[in-house]
Amino acid sequence: MPHSARIWNYWLGGKDNYPVDEQAGDAYTAVFPGIVTIARSSRAFLRRNITYLVSEAGIRQFLDVGTGLPTAENTHEVAQRIAPASRIVYVDNDPMVLAHARALLYSTAEGATSYVDADVLDPERILEAAAGTLDLGRPTALILSNILGHIADHDRARSIVTTLMAALPSGSYLSVNDGSRGVDPVFEAAQDAYNESGAVPYNLRTVEEITAYFDGLELLDPGVVSVPLWRPEGTSPAPDVIGEHGGLARKP
Repeated sequence: MPHSARIWNYWLGGKDNYPVDEQAGDAYTAVFPGIVTIARSSRAFLRRNITYLVSEAGIRQFLDVGTGLPTAENTHEVAQRIAPASRIVYVDNDPMVLAHARALLYSTAEGATSYVDADVLDPERILEAAAGTLDLGRPTALILSNILGHIADHDRARSIVTTLMAALPSGSYLSVNDGSRGVDPVFEAAQDAYNESGAVPYNLRTVEEITAYFDGLELLDPGVVSVPLWRPEGTSPAPDVIGEHGGLARKP
């Protein structure tokens, strides 16, 4: 059966997928080719977030919830390339992802990388397990990349974010990006059809709903924007707006 994590891996150019996943991915791109841009723009947004957090904010601890399958430019690769002593905890509850993570996630000798088998719906379990690798009394970056859309109820998703951030000290950061409504009707129609196919649903959110995850935090410029517009690199022409929004904020 096709699997959403392997399909996403396929769109990112990864190798951890099967022909059935490629077929499902190709069927989606036949309706909406822009999904590949969304997947890769999401990963580039995460890389720029991590680079800022390590290089400018001095963060050395990361809690990455809903990591999915390892591909290129994972959180620990970006962080430890800049600061080898960085410590990263990945969280997912998919046995297939767990198997790949154990085989492929590694660490520098100075830092640490670990994997927690836990559900985003159980934030207390996540925090308890993460404390085995991270010192949660020190500033930590919470990474929620394309995971909150899997929570059907937006209020519950906000509550989970609040619980996780409440356990982190002042100076910690929240990075969120998710598929968004209100930008591309073709993307919305393709995702709605995917959700009705029997696959694990992923709910697109309005920009206002994504922004609400950052309530009580200090949003960094430029705020919650389409991910290619978040501190783009280089001097190339302004990137296009796509149906994926995100931001980065500091806990005061």
